[in-house]
Amino acid sequence: MKLDQSTFSLKSILKLRRHWRALPLLTLLMGSLAQAEVVTVDRVVAVVNRNAITQLELDRKINSVKVNLSRQKVKLPPDEILQQQVLDRMVMDQVQLQYAEKSGLRVDDRQLEMGINRLAEQNKMSLPEFRQKLESSGISWRQFREEIRQEMLLARLKEREIDSKVVVTESEIDSYLQTTAGKAKMEYELAQIQVNIPENASPEQIQAKRARIQAARQELAEGKSFATVAASYSNDGNATKGGVVGWRPAGSLPTAFTTLLDKLQPGEYTDIVRTPIAFHLFKLLDKRSQEERVIVKQTHARHILIRSNEVTSTTDARQKLQQMRERIQAGQDFAALAKSYSDDISAAKGGDLGWLNPGETVPAFEEAMNALAPNEISQPVQSPFGFHLIQVLERRDQDVTQEQARFKIRKELAQRKAEEQYEDWLRQLRDRSRVVIRLKDE
Repeated sequence: MKLDQSTFSLKSILKLRRHWRALPLLTLLMGSLAQAEVVTVDRVVAVVNRNAITQLELDRKINSVKVNLSRQKVKLPPDEILQQQVLDRMVMDQVQLQYAEKSGLRVDDRQLEMGINRLAEQNKMSLPEFRQKLESSGISWRQFREEIRQEMLLARLKEREIDSKVVVTESEIDSYLQTTAGKAKMEYELAQIQVNIPENASPEQIQAKRARIQAARQELAEGKSFATVAASYSNDGNATKGGVVGWRPAGSLPTAFTTLLDKLQPGEYTDIVRTPIAFHLFKLLDKRSQEERVIVKQTHARHILIRSNEVTSTTDARQKLQQMRERIQAGQDFAALAKSYSDDISAAKGGDLGWLNPGETVPAFEEAMNALAPNEISQPVQSPFGFHLIQVLERRDQDVTQEQARFKIRKELAQRKAEEQYEDWLRQLRDRSRVVIRLKDE
């Protein structure tokens, strides 16, 4: 079955990066923050709008990638290829960071401290122990903080610009359930080699990209490891991790592709797959069934949302909610204030969000909500949507196997849509930016 001419919708199969909070300590220690011994004279190697990327910055990132790949026992690609791969990723990050700054998106020091504390907890260390471990490995604490701030900012930018705008209808969920009726719900652990196709590409450009991924396919046939070939050929953000993307639920992939995966055994890979934006080669690392009974702790909550915009600053939004909190504590009705002032569609119901399952709200909201006792009212909480005043009404343990199945499918379909839109948005954002590459300048 020849797959490289297929055009089924798969604009973005896989995410460009794992969420920053999931980084293990080893990656933090040996990954993007590792210090490089640079002997070259600094110079500008790329200009993104008005910001420059220097050779020293590029060398630090290259050294980090080399350390990561070496830890994974992946043979390093040629220096010239690795240099271009890393610089492309730095350019895309810079384009997004500049857009975030221009649009007023920030990660303040308080939010940063909360994020770093979570990382320390996940690695079972106190914050002083965590800092000491990093600094003893040669990692600057100041540089570490700014790297994490950037990762948080990029995640929030995607949430605001893409994830929060995705809509999945009930009919789409029903259609998916009908299509997969009687089949086991599967998850797939994948790696990929992705060769991007430019927007409005000419036949010659498409042929050149096809030739590139065919060359990658030939190297796989000659016995080279998938990780090594991915590091040399892939344009995906995971290329410098050997192409490994991780576990993906079946619902986040088109049915046409899951049909192919079901025929593979772990360790096997597909032929070349053509999608509207790229050529792909996928390797199946593992697969597993998702079937299980689900009992979760549900939270019945309500909130008041004030969005920050050109008219209402973040300071004003926070102060408005603080004043409302004081009024509620003085005896005013939460629901009445929500109906009058909340910017959320739940305002008509007095801010009532109903029973919420874990994962149904954005992380900042859920974390604040989970810290509340019944009837307790939060301080103003910032999320990608604005500022929230949250009140927990009650909690319960509930068998939500059926409801969770629909929610999971909704989330998977939303993920697929978000990734398709994210790819387009990134490409458009870069096209609107002035990018000058000066790698070969003397």
